[in-house]
Amino acid sequence: MQRLPRQTRATVATCIYGLAAGLAAVLFHLTIDGIYHLTYERYAAGDPVSFLFKSFFTIMPSALVAGWLLTRFCPDAQGSGIPQLKLAFWKEFGTVPWRVAWVKFLAGSISIGGGSSLGREGPSVQIAGALASNVAGVLGEPKQNRRTATAAGAAAGLAAAFNTPLAAITFVLEELVGDLNSRFLGSVLLASVLGAFVAHGIVGERPAFTLGELSSPDWKLYLLTPLVAAICGLLGIVFQKWSLRTRQQQKQISWIPLWAKPMMGAFITWVVGCVVFLGTGSAGVFGIGYETLSSALAYDMPLKFAGMLVLGKLIATVACYGWAGCGGIFSPTLFLGGIGGIFCGGLIGHFVELSSGDHILLAVVGMSACLGAVVRAPVTAILIVFEMTHDFHLVPPLMLGALVSQAVSRRLSRHNFYEELLVQDGHNLQHVIPPRDLRSWQQLPVSAIMNFGPIVLKDLTPETMQATIDAHPYNYFPVMEDGQLSGILSRQKAQIAIEKKEPPILQPAATCLPSDHIRQLQYKLIESPTGVAIMLDKPGGQVIGIVTLHDLLRAEVGMTRDHEG
Repeated sequence: MQRLPRQTRATVATCIYGLAAGLAAVLFHLTIDGIYHLTYERYAAGDPVSFLFKSFFTIMPSALVAGWLLTRFCPDAQGSGIPQLKLAFWKEFGTVPWRVAWVKFLAGSISIGGGSSLGREGPSVQIAGALASNVAGVLGEPKQNRRTATAAGAAAGLAAAFNTPLAAITFVLEELVGDLNSRFLGSVLLASVLGAFVAHGIVGERPAFTLGELSSPDWKLYLLTPLVAAICGLLGIVFQKWSLRTRQQQKQISWIPLWAKPMMGAFITWVVGCVVFLGTGSAGVFGIGYETLSSALAYDMPLKFAGMLVLGKLIATVACYGWAGCGGIFSPTLFLGGIGGIFCGGLIGHFVELSSGDHILLAVVGMSACLGAVVRAPVTAILIVFEMTHDFHLVPPLMLGALVSQAVSRRLSRHNFYEELLVQDGHNLQHVIPPRDLRSWQQLPVSAIMNFGPIVLKDLTPETMQATIDAHPYNYFPVMEDGQLSGILSRQKAQIAIEKKEPPILQPAATCLPSDHIRQLQYKLIESPTGVAIMLDKPGGQVIGIVTLHDLLRAEVGMTRDHEG
């Protein structure tokens, strides 16, 4: 590899990432389907009482094993995995530990195949991205240069999971990278195509859903599309906010062990899933639910059944995700939107005459709208549904529905689902994803590059100074005397004062406030004799942070490198 020209080496490496990631995603898909086929598909064919007992003794142990794997080996493998991969992409330069891949594969397969109401697509992205990152390490890429591998692997994984290469490209660029014009476009495109080839070669070229007969939409459908898209987009926002609230609440419950928490979500899923099964004969609440959704798109579904499935899937998915389950939200939101669209079509059908094809089209619009409202990636939401159905008649209604769902999402939610998760976990989005230009970066608050929790000296006795410099490797220490900032003590001057047994010489401290911008900080650091600025919570207040000229330059170089490579 090292003897090849640079461009050829990069292309060959991307091919390896795409093939490896695509194969991992397909194996993950087949493992989940195999487990589900051996359990719930067979249980559903038997008598209802047998289904109740067998499903309980499947979903609970599977959640227990998944919870143990996550707690024991890799907590970062919880949830969908996309926020964690996004965090690693930006903060760790694309470096992802190997344990993320294998723990996610095992825990996700067991959990989703065992009946937890979660999806395979988010985990596929994390598994594939993590695998590609580690393959890059084997090929000799340093840890600070693995973003290309991670992005390429993520695209290949999603393309293989959904059999949708175009949607995989746009999702990685929209959500993970945050720039459709990114320099990663070539690698992402090539890897996505290879991931789709792997899926075609192993699984086949069949679409994920088989639709009933469709006709070209007329004016009546175009009038109904915004209404259905708004309702299904609102359904997605309800799912998002409810899941986040449940997730936050369960984190505060300390008397339940971490490894047992996924069992709480599994138990709720079992109760709700059994109620829906007894009422509809469908096991769609358990697992991914694509077979139920595909049947609903091919044949008419009674209004009552659709209502029960939407409510049941919503409760079950919120419970599984909120209670630290291992799985994604792509499949559940597509399910909620699709069945929700069928339910809306059934209600509208009481007042407006709709054909069978009209009902299906509204269901497909609901799928795109619900997914788009949650992930807030409209191009991906359009392409993913189109590629999964292979029907050109859907494109104009999907575009109209995407516009409406984005308006609903931006009106009711500040961030998309993945960004809300990062915020909930204490991450500052400005620290995770740097701006794309220097001017925007300079307008960020100082807190974006500030080091919080500095070591503050409260007295200048030789004992205190010696203990402080021995315990901390820092070069500068703010000094607070009588509740006021009196200056900055450098390590060198502290050592001189201790040796000579003289009072230390303090240097003037440049100060800033949390409301100051980085541009204002630049001038203060340049003018400061120490090249250090101290952040106070208010004028004349307490020290809450410290930043050096070196920190500023490193952050500026990092911002430029993040977006230019």
